[in-house]
Amino acid sequence: AADVYRDQLLDESRLREDLAAVAVVSLHHQEDADLRDFEARIAGWDIVRTAWMMSGDIDFILECVAPTLSAFHVFVLDHLVAVENVDTVRTALTIRESKHAPRIPID
Repeated sequence: AADVYRDQLLDESRLREDLAAVAVVSLHHQEDADLRDFEARIAGWDIVRTAWMMSGDIDFILECVAPTLSAFHVFVLDHLVAVENVDTVRTALTIRESKHAPRIPID
């Protein structure tokens, strides 16, 4: 069953989307309106493929895919850091995918 799922995935590198990264974002304010505003911004950023609102010290984790390191850098500076309510942004580039499974196992 895992092979069936794997066969349905696209090879991003063939689509020239070679760089995968994670951005960890903390906001200055976490009122409901502030969180919804940031979620609305995320919805408009094509480079963000998956986003999670988190509990604790960080507010959002963003899974990003970009064609180049330069494009990711521009996104971080022009979009993430430019948001007035953003306090900190930490990023990490992926080296390789070690596991990719569906959220719900398929038997």
